[in-house]
Amino acid sequence: MAVLELLAGAAVAAAAVAWGLFWVWGSSERTRSREQAGLRGGGRRALLVIAHPDDEAMFFAPTVLGLGRGGHRLSLLCFSTGNYYNQGKIRKKELMQSCEVLGIPPSGVMIIDNRDFPDDPGVHWDTESVASVLLQHIQVNGISLVVTFDARGVSGHNNHIALYTAVRSLHSEGKLPKGCSALTLQSVNMVRKYISFLDLPFSLRQTQDVLFVLTSEEVARAKRAMSCHRSQLLWFRHLYVLFSRYMRINSLHFL
Repeated sequence: MAVLELLAGAAVAAAAVAWGLFWVWGSSERTRSREQAGLRGGGRRALLVIAHPDDEAMFFAPTVLGLGRGGHRLSLLCFSTGNYYNQGKIRKKELMQSCEVLGIPPSGVMIIDNRDFPDDPGVHWDTESVASVLLQHIQVNGISLVVTFDARGVSGHNNHIALYTAVRSLHSEGKLPKGCSALTLQSVNMVRKYISFLDLPFSLRQTQDVLFVLTSEEVARAKRAMSCHRSQLLWFRHLYVLFSRYMRINSLHFL
């Protein structure tokens, strides 16, 4: 019993320390995030590129809210309707509701419904096709900052990785418009992924180009956005919302 009490006390102490760090960083991050290389000042047109409805809330909520508080004008390009279980129509509506909560206007949301980009983890989207659609969207809308997944796609989903591959291709081949940069969301290991704000010390110690950490009020907003995706809120997703660091912390790298 004494051992259990000791362990419980240590866990509470660790949580208290991490929570203190969270609050300290929450107050200073507003300034620091805007001072990161490539994100100085607001007003840039930023484009979040996702594969499925709910990616924006499940993985990128800290980035969306962080860019918004920094004065960036954010739009979203979703490469599928999320129709893997024939729920595409419902999921499109849920995405629009989530974007409204996160501050992305309806006019800034584009959802692609194309058989070339099926919602299917077993299908590898063609890099050239994805890159062509993306580049056209960037040029037409005057985008100066593109945000998407990294090479591991956070969850390892092939559709996520396809977006990174396309953005990397555009970047490496010099096809992105002058002044347009690309940020990728850092994937972390399974343990870090599910320790919520306790991941903050690890995030602070590791090298990243941009780090967004949400305040408690912003976390509540991110959760409201995720709750818009009612069709996806199975029991394990409720656990995800409670424990995932991606609902609270985003660390990103420039290509």
